[in-house]
Amino acid sequence: MKTRDIVDLILLGALWGASFLLMRVAAPEFGPIPLIEIRVGIGALFLLPVLALRGGLATLKPGWQAVWAMGLFNTAWPFCLFAFAVLGISGGLAAILNSSSPLWAALIAWLWMGERLNASRVAGLLAGFCGVLILMSDKFALQSEGVMLAIGAALLAALCYGYAANFARRYLAGMPSLAVATGTQIAATVLLAPAALVLWPAHAISAQAWGAAVVLGVACTGIAYILYFRLIANVGAARALAVTYLVPLFGIFWDATLLHEWPGPRDVAGCVVILFGTALATGMLALPGRRKGQGNTESVRRLRKALLQADKLKGTAVR
Repeated sequence: MKTRDIVDLILLGALWGASFLLMRVAAPEFGPIPLIEIRVGIGALFLLPVLALRGGLATLKPGWQAVWAMGLFNTAWPFCLFAFAVLGISGGLAAILNSSSPLWAALIAWLWMGERLNASRVAGLLAGFCGVLILMSDKFALQSEGVMLAIGAALLAALCYGYAANFARRYLAGMPSLAVATGTQIAATVLLAPAALVLWPAHAISAQAWGAAVVLGVACTGIAYILYFRLIANVGAARALAVTYLVPLFGIFWDATLLHEWPGPRDVAGCVVILFGTALATGMLALPGRRKGQGNTESVRRLRKALLQADKLKGTAVR
């Protein structure tokens, strides 16, 4: 990677990691659904002119039904679920749980697409879900229904992302990723509008909450998508997906820096295990080969396969 690409990757991880903190600031005043309506609405207004300048508006028409479905699975539902989750858990923990999305994607690919799971991917799934259990183990002791509901919402959001990745692979493989991202923001804005109007808070909303909501829409959605697509163009989808490993780290960093909430030992351990499992499940890492002389060859073959699959996705299922 060139220096500019590395900077883009780090900045993207920082923006998506900050989204959990910003939701935590704004969600208590707006409520999850009105807040996400603002986020996706701003995101749509930001991305639509960019798509128009690149002459991509015509690409929104073919497959519009699938784009609207993606608006639910990849945007409206997971965004709202995470906005609800941060009402009960820290942004750092929500970001860690978000990193389980590739694990769900691999599991759904096996159940739905019939994709073969080799030893490395099975080990990755097991390790990843063990990481989730590590995170949840000390939360049971709190005996707080709100905390458990928040964790469940975050995991359900990650499941939505995992399903969306496979949905995009099957139904949106030929559509440019910028068109998919723009279309899903528009679809989510329209789909959430009725509920957002009904649930719009009657009380006055502070300037701090409004500021967090605007930054969430402009920086963590609009600008972040542009950075992501630029990375895909410059280094390929497989390398751009490395941001998955940066988001939880930045989520923890922002909480610790701005809210002085440091993760506990189990949170750190769970994060490490989830990321390790994700690396195995997505093919970034592989278990040693069983026979001498074939381990490196098998690892290379698996890595090439993972890169080809990632390139097919072209970043259609993103945050």
